[in-house]
Amino acid sequence: MTAPRRRGRPNADTAGDTKQAILDAARTQFAAKGFAGASLRSIAADAVVDASLISHYFGDKARLLVATMQLPVNPVEKIASVVQSGPDGMAERLLRTFLGAWDPHRDAFSTLVRTTLGSGDGQAPMLQLARNVLITSLVGVLEGDDRELRANLIAGQLIGMATMRYVVRVEPLADASIDDVVRLYAPPMQQLIDG
Repeated sequence: MTAPRRRGRPNADTAGDTKQAILDAARTQFAAKGFAGASLRSIAADAVVDASLISHYFGDKARLLVATMQLPVNPVEKIASVVQSGPDGMAERLLRTFLGAWDPHRDAFSTLVRTTLGSGDGQAPMLQLARNVLITSLVGVLEGDDRELRANLIAGQLIGMATMRYVVRVEPLADASIDDVVRLYAPPMQQLIDG
Protein backbone atom coordinates (compact mmCIF):
# COMPACT_ATOMS: atom_id res chain seq x y z
CA MET A 1 0.00 0.00 0.00
CA THR A 2 1.44 3.38 -1.03
CA ALA A 3 1.31 6.43 1.17
CA PRO A 4 -1.27 9.00 0.10
CA ARG A 5 0.24 11.92 -1.73
CA ARG A 6 0.36 15.25 0.03
CA ARG A 7 -2.41 17.71 -0.66
CA GLY A 8 -1.69 20.11 -3.51
CA ARG A 9 1.08 18.00 -5.03
CA PRO A 10 0.59 16.39 -8.43
CA ASN A 11 1.01 12.69 -8.87
CA ALA A 12 4.04 11.63 -10.86
CA ASP A 13 1.95 10.50 -13.83
CA THR A 14 0.54 13.97 -14.54
CA ALA A 15 3.41 16.21 -13.40
CA GLY A 16 4.74 16.81 -16.93
CA ASP A 17 1.29 17.66 -18.27
CA THR A 18 0.65 19.99 -15.34
CA LYS A 19 3.92 21.87 -15.84
CA GLN A 20 3.23 22.23 -19.55
CA ALA A 21 -0.30 23.53 -18.90
CA ILE A 22 1.13 26.15 -16.53
CA LEU A 23 3.79 27.20 -19.06
CA ASP A 24 1.24 27.45 -21.87
CA ALA A 25 -1.12 29.55 -19.75
CA ALA A 26 1.75 31.75 -18.55
CA ARG A 27 3.03 32.40 -22.10
CA THR A 28 -0.45 33.41 -23.19
CA GLN A 29 -1.01 35.71 -20.21
CA PHE A 30 2.45 37.32 -20.31
CA ALA A 31 1.95 38.03 -24.02
CA ALA A 32 -1.54 39.47 -23.53
CA LYS A 33 -1.19 41.27 -20.19
CA GLY A 34 2.53 41.72 -19.64
CA PHE A 35 4.43 40.68 -16.55
CA ALA A 36 2.67 43.08 -14.17
CA GLY A 37 -0.82 42.32 -15.50
CA ALA A 38 -0.56 38.54 -15.35
CA SER A 39 -1.27 37.12 -11.90
CA LEU A 40 -0.32 33.69 -10.62
CA ARG A 41 -3.96 33.05 -9.72
CA SER A 42 -5.19 33.84 -13.23
CA ILE A 43 -2.42 31.72 -14.79
CA ALA A 44 -3.37 28.84 -12.49
CA ALA A 45 -7.04 29.28 -13.39
CA ASP A 46 -6.26 29.15 -17.12
CA ALA A 47 -4.10 26.06 -16.58
CA VAL A 48 -6.85 24.51 -14.42
CA VAL A 49 -4.45 23.86 -11.54
CA ASP A 50 -4.06 25.00 -7.96
CA ALA A 51 -1.97 28.20 -7.73
CA SER A 52 0.36 26.52 -5.22
CA LEU A 53 1.64 24.31 -8.05
CA ILE A 54 3.22 27.33 -9.74
CA SER A 55 5.34 27.93 -6.64
CA HIS A 56 6.04 24.21 -6.39
CA TYR A 57 7.37 23.97 -9.95
CA PHE A 58 8.74 27.44 -10.67
CA GLY A 59 9.17 29.37 -7.41
CA ASP A 60 7.78 32.78 -8.29
CA LYS A 61 6.45 34.82 -11.22
CA ALA A 62 9.90 35.97 -12.41
CA ARG A 63 11.16 32.39 -12.56
CA LEU A 64 7.97 31.36 -14.34
CA LEU A 65 8.62 34.07 -16.96
CA VAL A 66 12.15 32.73 -17.47
CA ALA A 67 10.79 29.17 -17.79
CA THR A 68 8.38 30.28 -20.53
CA MET A 69 11.33 31.63 -22.50
CA GLN A 70 13.21 28.29 -22.47
CA LEU A 71 16.58 29.99 -21.97
CA PRO A 72 19.79 28.00 -21.71
CA VAL A 73 20.65 29.86 -18.47
CA ASN A 74 18.49 31.20 -15.66
CA PRO A 75 19.12 34.96 -15.50
CA VAL A 76 17.08 35.32 -12.31
CA GLU A 77 19.52 33.14 -10.38
CA LYS A 78 22.55 34.78 -12.00
CA ILE A 79 21.33 38.32 -11.27
CA ALA A 80 20.32 37.46 -7.72
CA SER A 81 23.78 36.14 -6.90
CA VAL A 82 25.42 39.31 -8.26
CA VAL A 83 23.04 41.75 -6.57
CA GLN A 84 23.12 40.01 -3.17
CA SER A 85 26.75 41.01 -2.75
CA GLY A 86 25.85 44.72 -2.83
CA PRO A 87 26.97 47.66 -4.95
CA ASP A 88 30.73 47.52 -4.26
CA GLY A 89 32.37 46.03 -7.35
CA MET A 90 28.96 45.13 -8.80
CA ALA A 91 29.78 46.27 -12.36
CA GLU A 92 32.64 43.82 -12.70
CA ARG A 93 30.60 40.97 -11.17
CA LEU A 94 27.58 41.80 -13.34
CA LEU A 95 29.60 41.91 -16.55
CA ARG A 96 31.58 38.75 -15.79
CA THR A 97 28.40 36.88 -14.87
CA PHE A 98 26.46 38.16 -17.88
CA LEU A 99 29.24 37.47 -20.40
CA GLY A 100 30.19 34.17 -18.82
CA ALA A 101 26.57 33.00 -19.03
CA TRP A 102 25.83 34.21 -22.56
CA ASP A 103 29.12 33.76 -24.45
CA PRO A 104 28.54 29.98 -24.75
CA HIS A 105 24.96 30.64 -25.91
CA ARG A 106 25.51 33.47 -28.41
CA ASP A 107 23.00 32.10 -30.90
CA ALA A 108 20.23 31.74 -28.31
CA PHE A 109 20.81 35.29 -27.06
CA SER A 110 20.94 36.62 -30.62
CA THR A 111 17.64 34.95 -31.47
CA LEU A 112 16.02 36.29 -28.31
CA VAL A 113 17.14 39.87 -29.03
CA ARG A 114 16.22 39.73 -32.74
CA THR A 115 12.77 38.40 -31.90
CA THR A 116 12.26 41.09 -29.27
CA LEU A 117 13.45 43.98 -31.43
CA GLY A 118 11.68 42.70 -34.53
CA SER A 119 8.34 42.28 -32.82
CA GLY A 120 7.87 45.91 -31.77
CA ASP A 121 6.03 44.46 -28.78
CA GLY A 122 6.50 46.40 -25.55
CA GLN A 123 5.52 43.24 -23.66
CA ALA A 124 8.07 40.97 -25.39
CA PRO A 125 9.54 38.45 -22.93
CA MET A 126 13.07 39.89 -23.10
CA LEU A 127 11.80 43.38 -22.28
CA GLN A 128 9.73 41.98 -19.43
CA LEU A 129 12.82 40.17 -18.16
CA ALA A 130 14.89 43.37 -18.31
CA ARG A 131 12.20 45.43 -16.56
CA ASN A 132 10.92 42.99 -14.00
CA VAL A 133 14.06 41.08 -13.11
CA LEU A 134 17.20 43.08 -13.90
CA ILE A 135 15.93 46.61 -13.28
CA THR A 136 13.83 45.64 -10.26
CA SER A 137 16.81 43.83 -8.71
CA LEU A 138 19.08 46.82 -9.30
CA VAL A 139 16.60 49.33 -7.89
CA GLY A 140 16.47 47.21 -4.74
CA VAL A 141 20.19 47.72 -3.98
CA LEU A 142 21.08 51.07 -5.53
CA GLU A 143 20.88 54.16 -3.35
CA GLY A 144 19.71 57.69 -4.16
CA ASP A 145 16.64 59.36 -5.56
CA ASP A 146 17.65 58.65 -9.15
CA ARG A 147 18.27 54.92 -8.61
CA GLU A 148 15.44 53.86 -10.95
CA LEU A 149 16.88 55.91 -13.81
CA ARG A 150 20.37 54.57 -13.09
CA ALA A 151 19.02 50.99 -13.04
CA ASN A 152 17.44 51.59 -16.46
CA LEU A 153 20.71 52.98 -17.80
CA ILE A 154 22.68 50.00 -16.48
CA ALA A 155 20.22 47.59 -18.12
CA GLY A 156 20.52 49.63 -21.33
CA GLN A 157 24.30 49.37 -21.18
CA LEU A 158 24.16 45.59 -20.77
CA ILE A 159 21.58 45.04 -23.49
CA GLY A 160 23.31 47.46 -25.87
CA MET A 161 26.70 45.84 -25.36
CA ALA A 162 25.18 42.38 -25.75
CA THR A 163 23.38 43.42 -28.95
CA MET A 164 26.67 44.64 -30.43
CA ARG A 165 28.55 41.53 -29.26
CA TYR A 166 26.03 38.78 -30.05
CA VAL A 167 23.50 40.09 -32.58
CA VAL A 168 25.30 42.63 -34.80
CA ARG A 169 28.67 41.02 -34.00
CA VAL A 170 30.68 44.19 -34.43
CA GLU A 171 34.44 43.60 -34.24
CA PRO A 172 36.50 43.83 -32.15
CA LEU A 173 33.76 43.63 -29.47
CA ALA A 174 32.31 40.38 -30.85
CA ASP A 175 35.55 38.49 -30.20
CA ALA A 176 37.01 40.53 -27.34
CA SER A 177 37.92 38.57 -24.24
CA ILE A 178 35.71 38.86 -21.19
CA ASP A 179 38.67 40.35 -19.32
CA ASP A 180 39.08 43.12 -21.91
CA VAL A 181 35.37 43.95 -21.94
CA VAL A 182 35.25 44.06 -18.14
CA ARG A 183 38.43 46.17 -17.90
CA LEU A 184 37.05 48.83 -20.23
CA TYR A 185 33.31 48.66 -19.56
CA ALA A 186 33.06 48.13 -15.80
CA PRO A 187 34.38 51.55 -14.62
CA PRO A 188 31.67 53.69 -16.29
CA MET A 189 29.00 51.17 -15.29
CA GLN A 190 30.25 51.24 -11.69
CA GLN A 191 29.87 55.05 -11.73
CA LEU A 192 26.17 54.55 -12.44
CA ILE A 193 25.92 51.98 -9.68
CA ASP A 194 27.63 54.28 -7.19
CA GLY A 195 25.54 57.27 -8.21
